[in-house]
Amino acid sequence: MINVSTKNLGIIGYPIGHTLSPTMQMAAIKAANLDYSYIAIPVQKGRLIMAVDGLRSLDFRGWNVTIPLKSSITQLLDSLNADAKIIGAVNTVVNDGGRLTGYNTDVNGFLAALNEFGFMPEECNATVLGAGGAARAVIWGLCKRKAAHIAVGVRNPEKYKDIIEDFKVFDAIDIYHWESDEFKEQLQQTDLLINTTPLGMTPNVDEMPPVDISLVPEGALIYDVIYSPAKTKFLQKAEELGYPTLNGMTMLLYQGVEAFRLFTGVEPDEQVMLNALKEALQD
Repeated sequence: MINVSTKNLGIIGYPIGHTLSPTMQMAAIKAANLDYSYIAIPVQKGRLIMAVDGLRSLDFRGWNVTIPLKSSITQLLDSLNADAKIIGAVNTVVNDGGRLTGYNTDVNGFLAALNEFGFMPEECNATVLGAGGAARAVIWGLCKRKAAHIAVGVRNPEKYKDIIEDFKVFDAIDIYHWESDEFKEQLQQTDLLINTTPLGMTPNVDEMPPVDISLVPEGALIYDVIYSPAKTKFLQKAEELGYPTLNGMTMLLYQGVEAFRLFTGVEPDEQVMLNALKEALQD
């Protein structure tokens, strides 16, 4: 029962109707018998400043952040943790008495999902599609695990050339137009192909990045960080071609587990959260 003592949590972004974070987080809250509430709040990019001011004023304990706000919100917070500062994107905000701290739990969620799948990214040749907030978390995770090379495929390489500077600690990142011949050469050498774009996400399920998956070597892992639908057109195509695939549900789970800890200081029941996600995705 929600009352005046209930602590409020949420997720902001737009569009947000597809999000399963409330389902997952409320399952963990109930299992831990905590007096918290978690809701989805649609916030368009042009209203982000007002939204952050409002959430702070309403004393929300914290909130998650999804597209298209992960990068722009960094300028509105009082501090960033180490990962969020390097990545330049935030997916979790904690409010301590009006002081807002940004975290990026996507990077650990991404690496935990790879680990559970049994894929070790050390010394791999990775190819990342997209260059937004999710991509930056993925890139930093691959840097931390010392991938051999990271090729980033985008529509407009000039727009995202700052990625090389931002991640200059790792000197093996290159950016390409994802329909160029140079990028096709990179696909032929990749061990791990990751879609971090929203192409194919509910409700636009007929979309997919314009890349030729068949160029990827046999046995390479094809990973889509989208979890709704559970099997995007991108992953369907990969499966038809015989590649092992991984969707974004496990990444969502583990980034959510870490966010729950930050919000509440309590260790969540991961199995309860996973069951809630699986049930929601089957509906």
